[in-house]
Amino acid sequence: MIRAYLPALVFVGLGAILGAVFATLNSFLGPKPKHVRAATGEPYESGLPSEVKKSMRFGISFYLVAMLFILFDIETIFLFPVAIQLKAFGTFALVEIIVFIVLLFVAFVYVWRRGALEWK
Repeated sequence: MIRAYLPALVFVGLGAILGAVFATLNSFLGPKPKHVRAATGEPYESGLPSEVKKSMRFGISFYLVAMLFILFDIETIFLFPVAIQLKAFGTFALVEIIVFIVLLFVAFVYVWRRGALEWK
């Protein structure tokens, strides 16, 4: 049993050893900062300093849009297996998928009309 896992264990062990060697070499041979500024530890994105405070909270619309994206994304994933095997499933599956897409579209229009996709 151990022979089956031996190549994987050797690979993981060599990776860990190589990572430790490179980290050690970097600490000895790498460039040393001459002085550390306070701005070094601040977040930096897209070439501009960040204005985000640690206590900043995202609005509920951010989470609502994210949840709706996940919901509609997962629902459309269910279409893929049926699309692959549509000939095997026949006309009944095609009608069911059309009903599914129509219901999905109605749900999308409802969410859109309620203003859930408006960024506030």
